Amino acid sequence: MQSIRSPSALRAFLPQRSATRPYILSRVCLPTPLQQPKNVRNYATELQPGEVSAAAEIDFDHFKAKPARIVPVSPSYFSGIPKFYDHMLQLERLLAQNTTLPTVPASEAPRRAWMKIAQFREHLGEEVPTKKYMGLLKVVYRLNCIDPKLLPAEVDAALQEFVRPGNPLGEAPKARELDGLGRARGKGKRKASHAVVHLVEGEGDVLVNGKTLTEVFPRVHDRESATWPLRCTSRLDKYNVFARVRGGGTTGQAEAITLALARALLIHEPALKPILRKAGVVTVDPRRVERKKPGHVKARKMPTWVKR
Repeated sequence: MQSIRSPSALRAFLPQRSATRPYILSRVCLPTPLQQPKNVRNYATELQPGEVSAAAEIDFDHFKAKPARIVPVSPSYFSGIPKFYDHMLQLERLLAQNTTLPTVPASEAPRRAWMKIAQFREHLGEEVPTKKYMGLLKVVYRLNCIDPKLLPAEVDAALQEFVRPGNPLGEAPKARELDGLGRARGKGKRKASHAVVHLVEGEGDVLVNGKTLTEVFPRVHDRESATWPLRCTSRLDKYNVFARVRGGGTTGQAEAITLALARALLIHEPALKPILRKAGVVTVDPRRVERKKPGHVKARKMPTWVKR
């Protein structure tokens, strides 16, 4: 019995290692016939045929767990703004498909109010750079210039996604009409005063908050101002006026009734608009008076010469 210290030579003859009985490579006695010289390495290619068998061929038709790779639905999934690029790719595809269709000048193209950059970012939920959004709008403008008679439904549906919601172009609202009792209703504001006027054909009676015109407006100027739309059109004896007004002073209330009465009169006779506009009774005053909050004290402005 001789001692062999070569780990590669002893690996095949050692018992299975366990945590309780670790084997020792330094002193293991082997029979003399199995002794191998030192510094000799064995290779698998030197083994005799039949000692090692190759693995069987894999049958993928009956494979239990087929290897699969998850592919995202969106081609822009791994970009920073995938939704934006999805829209961009869709528009470019539509432009390539319909690039041969005839176009019209931009002035004759259908009017559409496109989303602003802030609205578009909120719509997608992504921080789209302004430069990239401007590039997308160029493609949108080009598609919108296609002849409306030949515009495909797919392109029109894609363009509708970029139109601002609501009534952005300020289209004229539906014309107001008389109610079932033949009354026309008009509203008017002036500074802090709000007035609502109901106008109906009659003998020329005027009531403000259930009182006569003289009781509400002692000054002649205010009375003439309130009824000026009827005076300038010679309609004082044709209509009855029922007005409700609140807020502000007497002058503001009279001018609020003027605007409300003019608007109600236009419902009865729309042809009087040029006369009323020339008289200045249908022009809206953009000035407004801010209401002070209770207990609010305005900060006093320091003079410029005071040193801080």
